[in-house]
Amino acid sequence: MKRPFRIAAVGVVLVAAIAAGLFWGLTQLFPSYMDRAPTLAAVTPLPSVTRSSLIVAPISIPLSAIQEAIETGIPKDLAGKPEIPLPPMLASLDLTYTLAREPFVITAAAEGFSLTADLKGTLRATGLQNLPMPPGMGGQAGSRPDQRGSGASRGGFGPPGFPPPPPGFPMPPGFGGPPPFPGGAPPVQSGRTPSAAGQETSGEQSAALSGRIAITVRPDLRPEWRLEPNLTAQASISDVSLTIMGNMLSPSNELKSMLERIINQQLATLQTRLNDTPMLEQSARRAWSEMCRSIPLGAGAPGVPHLWLEFRPVEALSAQPRIDQTGLSLTLGTRAETRVVPAATRPDCPFPARLQIVAPMEQGRVNIDVPVDIPFAEVTRLIEAQLKGKTFPVDGGGALKATVRSVKLAASGDRILMSLGVKANETHTWFGLAADVTVHVWGRPDLDRQRRVLRFENVAVDVESEAAFGVLGFAGRAAAPYLQKTLADNAVIDLAPLLANARENIEAAVVEFRRNAPGIVLEATVDDVRLAGIQFDSNTLRVIAEADGTVRVNVTRLAPQ
Repeated sequence: MKRPFRIAAVGVVLVAAIAAGLFWGLTQLFPSYMDRAPTLAAVTPLPSVTRSSLIVAPISIPLSAIQEAIETGIPKDLAGKPEIPLPPMLASLDLTYTLAREPFVITAAAEGFSLTADLKGTLRATGLQNLPMPPGMGGQAGSRPDQRGSGASRGGFGPPGFPPPPPGFPMPPGFGGPPPFPGGAPPVQSGRTPSAAGQETSGEQSAALSGRIAITVRPDLRPEWRLEPNLTAQASISDVSLTIMGNMLSPSNELKSMLERIINQQLATLQTRLNDTPMLEQSARRAWSEMCRSIPLGAGAPGVPHLWLEFRPVEALSAQPRIDQTGLSLTLGTRAETRVVPAATRPDCPFPARLQIVAPMEQGRVNIDVPVDIPFAEVTRLIEAQLKGKTFPVDGGGALKATVRSVKLAASGDRILMSLGVKANETHTWFGLAADVTVHVWGRPDLDRQRRVLRFENVAVDVESEAAFGVLGFAGRAAAPYLQKTLADNAVIDLAPLLANARENIEAAVVEFRRNAPGIVLEATVDDVRLAGIQFDSNTLRVIAEADGTVRVNVTRLAPQ
C-alpha cells in the first residue's frame, strides 16, 4: 500500500511541476498570449468645444415709471388766448384762458396704457370798460353814469339832443329820475360791469373751465434697440360761454382743438425724446461687455488643472413687450458661445447693431453650458487611484485572489477599454498557481447625475482576457464576475468638486452683473450646476455641465435725461 501511495504522490508532484513549468514558460516565452489586447475601433474626433448658452432676462417697467415719463413730458399749466373771431364791437376785448392739469391716472389694458388727467381753469374777458356803448345807450361802455355828456346826466333818455321824457315817466335805474333805492342811489364804482355769469369783477367777466386729457400708449420694440411708445391724445372741454353786450361767446370747440394741438405737439416732442433715448441699448451694451470674458472655474477633480469658462455673446433676442396691470414686461435674450479653456482669454464680442425680434420666450432663465475636457491620461490616473490595490473577491471567498496593480484606459468606438495589470493567485488547489496577467475589460462611461459621479456601465471582461485568465484554470474564469463587480463599484470619478467650483465661480461672475445703472436694478442668481452629458475621443473625455439660474431686470425710472 505504501508503494502505490508514494508513486501517486510523486505523480502529483510531477504534474504540478510540469503545470507550473508550463505556466512559467507561457508567461516568459509567450507574453503576448497573456496580454493579448483587443483591437481598438476607430473613434471620431471630438468636435469644437464651443457650446451654446442662453440668458433670457425679463425687463419690467412698472406703471409708475411710465406715468413719471408722461408726467414730466406734459406741462401742468396751460394759458393763452382762444382762437375765436370776435364781433367788431368786441374787437378790443381781451379774451384769455388758464388751465391747470391734475396728475395723470394710469390704467393698463391688453392693447396699451391709458393715462387720464382732469383740467380746471378759467375763461376770462378783460377790458370791458374800453368797449364802445351800443347805439341808444349813450357814452362809452363802462363810463360813469354821471359823466358829462351822457343822456342820463342831463335827465334825458337817449343820445345827446334827445328830448327828455314827460313828467312822471318811470326812469330805468341809472338814467336819472328818482332813485329806485330807498335812501338814495347806491354809490357808483368806476369801471364795474355786471357779468353774464353772475360774477362782478373790476372791468372783466369770467367763467369756470373744466375738461380732461386722455393719452394712449401702445409700446412697440424696434430692431434698432429702441422702444417706441406710440403716443396719441384726446382732449375734452365742457361747454362754457360768456355773454357780453348781448353777444354770447362760446369757445369750447376752439379750446378743445387748440388744447389737442398743444398736447399733441408736446407728445410729439416727448415721443421723439423717448424714441431717441438709448437707455435700452446702453444697458444692453453694458451687460454685453460684462458677459464677454473668461470666468475662472478653478480646479475640478484632483489633479485637473485650473480651467476657465470663456463666455462670448453672439446674438441678442427679444420678444415684443407684454402689458399687464403691473406695467410693461420686455423679454431680452442673449445667446452666447461657451467653452472651457486652460487659460484666461479675451474673446472678441462685437455688439449687434440689431435685435432679433422673436416669439415670446421663457422668462428669467439662465442656462450656461460648461464643457470640461479631461485628457485620457488624467482620466487614467484618476481611475487608477480608485482601483490600484483593490483585491477581489473582497471577502476572499473565491477560488482566486487577485489584486489590481495598474490601470490604462483607451477609447474604442462608443466604449472604453480598461487594461488592468492584475496579480492573481489560485488558492483552492494544491498547485497554488500565481501569475501577473493583463485583463482587458470593456465599459461605457455614464453620468450618475444624482450622485454627480462618472462611472462605467455594461462592464464585461474581453474574451481574450478570459483566455488569459484561463491559464489559471477554472478559478481564473470564475474570478471574472468578481473583477467586473470591482470595476463597477470602484471605477468612479467624483465630479462634485468640479461642479462646486464651477457654480461658485459662475456665481461670482454673475454678482458683477448686479452693478446697477441709475434707474435699473438687475437681480441674477445661479441656482444649480448639473451634469448634462458626456463625450470622448481617443485623447479626451469631455464632461458637459449646465449652470441654471434666474435673472430679472427692473426699470425704476424711464424719464429721459
